[in-house]
Amino acid sequence: MRLRKIKNANEKLEEYGSIMVFDHLERAGKWGEVFGNANPIILEIGMGKGQFISENAIRHPENNYLGFEIAESIVLKAARKLGKLHLGNLRIIHADAHDAERIFAPGEIAEIFLNFSDPWPKSRHAKRRLTFDNFLVAYENILKRPGIIELKTDNRHLFEYSLLRFNERRYRFLDLNLNLHEVPDENIITTEYEDKFVAAGNTIYYVKVEI
Repeated sequence: MRLRKIKNANEKLEEYGSIMVFDHLERAGKWGEVFGNANPIILEIGMGKGQFISENAIRHPENNYLGFEIAESIVLKAARKLGKLHLGNLRIIHADAHDAERIFAPGEIAEIFLNFSDPWPKSRHAKRRLTFDNFLVAYENILKRPGIIELKTDNRHLFEYSLLRFNERRYRFLDLNLNLHEVPDENIITTEYEDKFVAAGNTIYYVKVEI
């Protein structure tokens, strides 16, 4: 489905300063100041409209949550929705995952969620996958030790590719599920895409690793 772009979305984002962080490239090593505490910071790269990250923030007030999203129209939709929740432990960044090491200091992030990332199925596009080596190196740099990466996808090829990359980099596998929703579990926090995929009967793959 093609994303319907919102005209002047970037300008409209300025109305949501309570949830947006606009000076993210100047915040490396200072994210505790944004939240006003030293709680663990958990990052979702590709947050969509924010259903997953906002529910995490509600259920786990002891953590701080940051949502990354590159598409400005989606960021605006998320800001409109999440800004109404007034959650002190949730912020949004309009940014590209390639900039992670510029945005965060070494060891500043406790956990990274990769939910339903673009699978980039063609081999020539492998470098764009969020579990390609250059991204994993960046995650390793910004994650504290031990650091956690959790991945969910409905794309088996991306899942298998990611498992191989994680294994090659000697990550410790903490959990792995080849059909996450086979047994209903109210403790599973879902994304908007996930709800649609599950309703359509798609299999959801999940893995949790420690670096």
